[in-house]
Amino acid sequence: MQDFNGQVAFITGGASGAGFGQAQVFGRAGAKIVIADLRAEAIAKAVAALTAEGITAHGIVLDITDRAAYARAAVEVEAVFGQAPTLLFNTAGVNSFGPVEQTTYGDFDWLIGVNLGGVINGMVTFVPRMIASGRPGHIVTCSSLGGLSGSALCAPYSAAKAAVINLMESYSQGLAKHHIGVSVICPANIKSNIAEATKTRPADLGPSGYVANDDTIASLHSIHRHGMEPVELAEWTKKGIANGDLYIIPYPEAKDQLRAHFDKIVDAVLPVEADPEGTKKRVDALMEWATGSAKVFTPAATDA
Repeated sequence: MQDFNGQVAFITGGASGAGFGQAQVFGRAGAKIVIADLRAEAIAKAVAALTAEGITAHGIVLDITDRAAYARAAVEVEAVFGQAPTLLFNTAGVNSFGPVEQTTYGDFDWLIGVNLGGVINGMVTFVPRMIASGRPGHIVTCSSLGGLSGSALCAPYSAAKAAVINLMESYSQGLAKHHIGVSVICPANIKSNIAEATKTRPADLGPSGYVANDDTIASLHSIHRHGMEPVELAEWTKKGIANGDLYIIPYPEAKDQLRAHFDKIVDAVLPVEADPEGTKKRVDALMEWATGSAKVFTPAATDA
């Protein structure tokens, strides 16, 4: 997608941080913006700021873990703008830090429920509507550099973000034929309010194994204030969409670390010591199955 003028952009977590940066950048490029966020006051403030710039903006209070609410939001978007979004930004996310061995069920349920489940809800809600509209579109999901490796201090978050990367790779393969592009952003530190996320953790999830108080929140704020500006990240995202990039990682300083990490994975592949032709056939067959190019996945084969 090269031209963003007139596009309808649905942005989760759009009232602040990375989401609001996307709202600003794509709104200034001519897109009509839907701010979806859990916080009504923050939505009102964000919509007012966008409107003051002459950007068309609409706010929807949305808990991305609530599938029924997501469906209602989709209906509302179509009622307001007369169409499904052509730009979907799965940006809302939460985080909390603590030793992996102290992680509770509640910690997993919250962090994976929002960071992975919320993305799944967005995709299942909007992808069929985007396809049915017949319009070219693009989907951007916010993962993290933390999703490219494990972490002993934010394991559920990293696990969810890793799953999001894999999921977007799958959707990229499946949606190309519908002229819907897919990108996944893997930011490092950005200026955002994610340090406040623990305040939104539902009480009914039970106890957490992590320490979360005013001191820990202040400590996280001191880290995030040095991060990339959300508007800068959104500008990189806009370039990535225009280029048709699947991965958007505007952190060149991370390249050596990522290369070292993935070299370990590649180096773990055992050498072929016997029957190399047979091994190649098995690998080729597996890859055909994984990518959906095997004959069993074709409509003709299915109908038969």
